[in-house]
Amino acid sequence: MKVLRMADLGLAGKRVFIRADLNVPQDDDGRITDDTRIRASAPGIRMALDKGAAVMVTSHLGRPKEGQFSAADSLAPVGERLGELLGRRIRLVRDWVDGVEVSPGEVVLLENCRFNVGEKKNDEGLSRKMAALCDVYVNDAFGTAHRAHASTEGVAHHVKTAVAGLLMEKELRYLGEALDRPRRPFVAVLGGAKISGKIDLIETLLPKVDDVLIGGAMACTFFRAMGLETGTSLVEVERLDLAKALIAKAGRKLVLPSGAVLGQKLEPGTPTQTVHRDRIPAGWAMYDIDPLTEQDYAAIIESAGTVLWNGPMGVFETPPFNHGTLAVAHSLARATGRGAVTVVGGGDSAAAVAAAGLSEKMTHVSTGGGASLEFLEGKALPGVAALDDA
Repeated sequence: MKVLRMADLGLAGKRVFIRADLNVPQDDDGRITDDTRIRASAPGIRMALDKGAAVMVTSHLGRPKEGQFSAADSLAPVGERLGELLGRRIRLVRDWVDGVEVSPGEVVLLENCRFNVGEKKNDEGLSRKMAALCDVYVNDAFGTAHRAHASTEGVAHHVKTAVAGLLMEKELRYLGEALDRPRRPFVAVLGGAKISGKIDLIETLLPKVDDVLIGGAMACTFFRAMGLETGTSLVEVERLDLAKALIAKAGRKLVLPSGAVLGQKLEPGTPTQTVHRDRIPAGWAMYDIDPLTEQDYAAIIESAGTVLWNGPMGVFETPPFNHGTLAVAHSLARATGRGAVTVVGGGDSAAAVAAAGLSEKMTHVSTGGGASLEFLEGKALPGVAALDDA
């Protein structure tokens, strides 16, 4: 969809309210363990400052109780890291709904928006107060664009100008082009635990792609639908008819693992074995794709023009069942190097790419897991739909 962009506006002297997604993981001592989202948000904030705007930035962090300040969910550590990236000290404003003092060329960080009563319920009164703070509202929080909250959707209806930020624009461009104007062959790599969580995505992608490569535990539901033994693997019995229908509908487009890496328990050091998919014994469960499947998938991925990846190939948090997921990440990196457009749809896939140190080797790594999934499923994102049309 065509939305008005912050890059299109003159912002000199304007009060600009930027809703970013700075919800970053922290350790028990409050130290940020992954600043990817802060780094992704910094260019948009810098652009607004360079244009001479008086900039206010807010985000959610964690899951605080509504109406209650929580030091553990404060944006203070985020403000320190953002200040380092922007090369300036950033003032944190704790109580900001009823007014904020900020000058052109200055940026302030507004404390966790979920401390405000009515944020998640998209309260109209709160939305109006946010709108009154600014001349221009910028949604740069793609990761929360699928949520209709006061700071992501409600405020856009009460402000004169509501636009997409740099990161939002980038997300919409790469995900949209992958769906609508892909270079061919167009390959989708889909993983994860349950087929039920990917039904809409598979249905949306089937008419568009040349191949759908399946991994993760959801492959076992397809195996069972084919009449294969799956041992103690996770199988959605209630989805077997659906799996059979998808197999029939997709034909050769649907590519399933040829084999599996099995374990007796899901824990490091558990006994493992690698078998063909029709040789899974009782008492064992599939926790990863096998090396032959890695090779087969690599050949398809590395000859593609566009690759869209959403979902791990195995339980990548538990070695050695991370091997298939890391292999796919390296295949995408090689495909990028050969000129393919590679788009990683956030969530676990993005985490796996980061763990492999390959984030910079992808064309685009989405910052929004749930939002990217809903976008790729063809669903309207409230935070995007509320913005002004270009």
